[in-house]
This record gives sequence, C-alpha cells and structure tokens, in this order.
Amino acid sequence: MLDQDMVKKVSAGDGFIAALDQSGGSTPKALNGYGVDDSAWSTEEEMFGLIHEMRARIITSPVFDGKKVLGAILFERTMDGEAGGKSVPQALLDKGIVPFIKVDKGLEAEANGVQMMKPMPELDTLLARAKALGVFGTKERSVVNLANREGIAAIAAQQFEVGRQILAGGLMPIIEPEVNIKSPERAEADQILLEEILKQLDALPEGEQVMLKLSLPAKTGLFDPLVDHPKVLRVVALSGGFSRTEACVELARNRGIIASFSRALLNDLRQPMSDAEFDASLGEAIDEIYAASTAKAPVAA
Repeated sequence: MLDQDMVKKVSAGDGFIAALDQSGGSTPKALNGYGVDDSAWSTEEEMFGLIHEMRARIITSPVFDGKKVLGAILFERTMDGEAGGKSVPQALLDKGIVPFIKVDKGLEAEANGVQMMKPMPELDTLLARAKALGVFGTKERSVVNLANREGIAAIAAQQFEVGRQILAGGLMPIIEPEVNIKSPERAEADQILLEEILKQLDALPEGEQVMLKLSLPAKTGLFDPLVDHPKVLRVVALSGGFSRTEACVELARNRGIIASFSRALLNDLRQPMSDAEFDASLGEAIDEIYAASTAKAPVAA
C-alpha cells in the first residue's frame, strides 16, 4: 500500500522533482561539471564517494526543502548512503521531500530506432530494500531516437511491464521513455509515443496509476491527454539537453507538467563554492524551475 500522504504530495503539490540519479558512465561527466577533474579519483569507489559528497551537500542545503522540491530521484548508492547523519531517504523525508530510486541498469544497443532497458533480475530485491528505507517510488529510463512504431511500441510495453512489477512491490513507478530532443523525427516520435502510452494506460487495471517522465514535446500541449488521464498520477519532464532557461520556457508552455530536471538543476554548482555561494546558486535554480512548474505561460490558440 502506497503512503497516501506521499501520494497526495506528489499528485497535487506545487513544485518539482529533483533528479539526483546520475550513475555509471554519467558520473564522471557530472563530477566534471561540478568542477572535479578526473584526476581527483583513481578508483570507482573514490568516484562514487565524490558524487555522494555532492549530493549530500545538495540534500542538506537549507534551500533544498519540501516547499518547492516535491521529490528527489536517487541512485542506488545514494539511497544506501547518509546525509547529515541520517540515511538519505530519511533525510529527504524529514524535509518533506518524497524519495524515489532509479532502478534501471542502463540501455541496450539501439534497435528499431530505440534503446530498451537492460534486464533487471534483482529488481524485486531492490524494491523490497527501497521500500524498507521509506522510498515511495522508482524511475526507469529507455530512449527513443527515431519515429519507429515497432520500436516505440516495444519500449512502451517493456516500461509498463516493469511498472506493473514495481506496483506489485508496493512502489510508484515513474515510467521514462525519453525521446531524444535531437532526433530528426522528434515530433513524429512524440506522437507515436503518446499513442502507445495511451494503449498501455488503457490496459492497466482500474484503480492503478503510474507516473510518466517524458521529454518536453515538440508540439506544445501534445501530452495533455496524459496529464488528464485518470491512471496517471503525475506527468514530469526531463530537460533532455536543453539549458535550464530553454527547458523552463518549454515547460511553462505545457500545462499540468512539472519538472524532473538533473543537469538543468545542478549545472551552475561548483565544488570550490563557499556554502553561501552554493546555497545561493542552488536556490536560484530551484526558484526558476519551480516557477516554470507552477506558473504556466499562456499559449496562443
């Protein structure tokens, strides 16, 4: 049974979901962006230790709280770590922030214009451990590069199959079939993905809901049917390579969709900053993303 206070916060709260879940191959890039050179670590453990220090600094910052940040998506190692002397999920919960965990294990090679998720044989074990730590939901990512109906249908089917497994484990899945915003067939891929997601939603049992994390659509308002769908708890958007300013402009044009940004949230943070500088920079990013998530711009008819 899902925690109903968290359900209410995620479904109806004003704010956005922070994505703090860079993992594996994306970790060095995230650290480089934070001003930490590759020479700062010599082992994978040291690398993950440095990225955890960055995340703990964010989580314990006084500007990172549940007034504007509804939830935070964690990497598994982050979930298992501590921030401010508490387990990371508990540190978030104490701030009024709902914890999620990234569960996918990376992407398969591209086929039919898409990259499916790799197998997750230990998913049930991870779900049980996450739930015991107070985690509310999960996130799993796959990628659409071309407007290939067969590939996109396979992506949607796989995402919802995993989503049903997560629901059975007592957590809320964030289904993330990301459309590559640099795709030459982006608009067509958005449309096919919308149709395939609607098919999968219609097949969900009555009373069950999922969350969706999608690239901001090329056509404003395209995902309105998902925002309004009774089997969708909330639609969140990734920044997908847009700058924070660009992503916020696009986000503000799409009603009912809130942010779940990673790089666009963290892009201006640097390790050498004083705590005051760090908090000011993070607070500025939070304010900008919060505004785009909550104050929607009028769209011309």
